[in-house]
Amino acid sequence: MKAALFGPSGNPESFYAEGGKASLEMPAWLAKLGLGAYEYSLTRGVNISEATARAIGDQAAQHGIAMSLHAPYYISLATEEETTAANTMRHLLKSLEAAGWLRADRIAFHPGGIGKLDRRSAMELSKRRLSKVLEEAARLGLTEVKLAAETHGKANQLGTLEEVLEFCQLSPQIVPLVDFAHLYAVAGGGYATEAEYAAVFDRIDAALGPAAAQNLHIHFSSIEFTKGGEKRHWTFRDEFGPPYQPLMQVIAKAGLTPRIICESAGTQSEDALAMQEFYRALWK
Repeated sequence: MKAALFGPSGNPESFYAEGGKASLEMPAWLAKLGLGAYEYSLTRGVNISEATARAIGDQAAQHGIAMSLHAPYYISLATEEETTAANTMRHLLKSLEAAGWLRADRIAFHPGGIGKLDRRSAMELSKRRLSKVLEEAARLGLTEVKLAAETHGKANQLGTLEEVLEFCQLSPQIVPLVDFAHLYAVAGGGYATEAEYAAVFDRIDAALGPAAAQNLHIHFSSIEFTKGGEKRHWTFRDEFGPPYQPLMQVIAKAGLTPRIICESAGTQSEDALAMQEFYRALWK
């Protein structure tokens, strides 16, 4: 029976503490821990060589690790600067190419800020820009990997749940990515009950169909926030929310099979394991 998958974003501190040197070693290390997913971070730019990416992808396939990729933070779909817009397209297309080398099936990306535009104008401009990316991706044969639009962490960014669902209406190549820490930060709290988590899955199901809710890509961590939203990611040891237990209960009870990527600050593998252990105790 298929189950949810858990893994870290990037390489945790414990990987290096145990003698790990390079991301090529991560798939075997994760498999030894019993985790099943790995999100390779290219948030500072797509600067990985094809040879290295293919080697990591081969290791992931050998050890049964589901791969995803996080695109650069520099993406800004609503920018009014043509140079920035061209760079945004380049970042996304290069991410699609690198994802293919890595055997990753999805790319996490942030739509970007709204700048001086109102939200509606920013959304319309962003959708036009993203449509152009999809057209160019099709021309280049880069259509196998999904682009996962992520919910925002700050109020002045695009990426409310409704905005993410609107992006997903553009093409089957666009899928939702729900960062529950971001939802929690922007809302100024909440996400302490099963009902609050379940409502997110229900909304995705209603907008995109049951398969989208069933196989949702999720980011999770503890987070500190201000009135503007996200301030800093923390670890499960720290006194910050949201709690992961109600989310695991929703997933287990409904038989959902998401991929849950932990973005804790340095302890992402340990915290991914904590979620996995709690989930499996319920799932069994």
